[in-house]
Amino acid sequence: MGLSRAAKADLWFVVVTLLAAAGWIFSKEAILLMPPLLFISLRFLLAGMVLTMVGFRQVKALSWNQYRQSIFVGAIFSFGTCFWVMGLYSGVSISVGVFLTSLAVIMVPLLSRVLFKEKPPRSTWFSIPVAVIGLAILTLKSDLSIETGQLFFLAASFFFGIFFIYNTRAANHQEVAMLDESINVSEKVPALPLTAITLLVVGVIAAAVSFYMEPWQPTFTDFSLELLFWVSASALVGTALRFFIQTHAQSLSTHSHGVVIMVVEPIWTACLAAAWFDESLSQTDLMGCSLIFLSIVINRWPLISGLFRFLNKTTA
Repeated sequence: MGLSRAAKADLWFVVVTLLAAAGWIFSKEAILLMPPLLFISLRFLLAGMVLTMVGFRQVKALSWNQYRQSIFVGAIFSFGTCFWVMGLYSGVSISVGVFLTSLAVIMVPLLSRVLFKEKPPRSTWFSIPVAVIGLAILTLKSDLSIETGQLFFLAASFFFGIFFIYNTRAANHQEVAMLDESINVSEKVPALPLTAITLLVVGVIAAAVSFYMEPWQPTFTDFSLELLFWVSASALVGTALRFFIQTHAQSLSTHSHGVVIMVVEPIWTACLAAAWFDESLSQTDLMGCSLIFLSIVINRWPLISGLFRFLNKTTA
């Protein structure tokens, strides 16, 4: 018997975490050679155009409602991505940045409560104090100040949480009860055009912000093969391939363990950063990162335990 849709989604999410970790390395290398927002614009425009060409028929066949959903998801994601790259550009350790960004996992159930009145699991409330303590240890210095780059990563995690919620809803049929007791069905947006439009929207918004804030001429005057490689790797592997697989996985099932599996992204990223950039964490930073990771595990423990039970059944 073949794998269920949820199991296939889980396996794809494992691939997503590996590609996401590699994306941090590609991006860090690229922004050492060019302005960060211009990089994000080129990265996402290139990735979006590639996916649009691949799935042009699907993109063309979308209804206005599907276009609207995709553009909205892209706009949310653009805020998170711009904050994220500015945090990366600020010089904050990749290992610290990825753990701060991973707080989006805890924000998802809280934001779902605010946006759609979905009741958070009890584990969420147990995880919050642990996350706050870890965040305080990681970010607050002796004078109780916090670095600007760390604030960028925290802002990014907030918008990434919102993005995950709306991206999942756009990729799946949603039935919403209206005030007159009628049911409004939101059209499912196929994975390929949803990803393509989302990436293009991010690229356009990032380009507009970059045009206003950053110089472009030095980048294009001194454009090198090294820069071309890192931008291409970021666009094609770290962006187009990663987000298409992520959206496809989300479209397979609303009951996969995607949010759980993606908590291992900071582990992969920290390992790659240590290997590639020779990064290391101080004892204080390591303690803060460990507490944040523990809070994520606590937050998702019901799903993690469910995943273990599922794996035991499949191997029995």
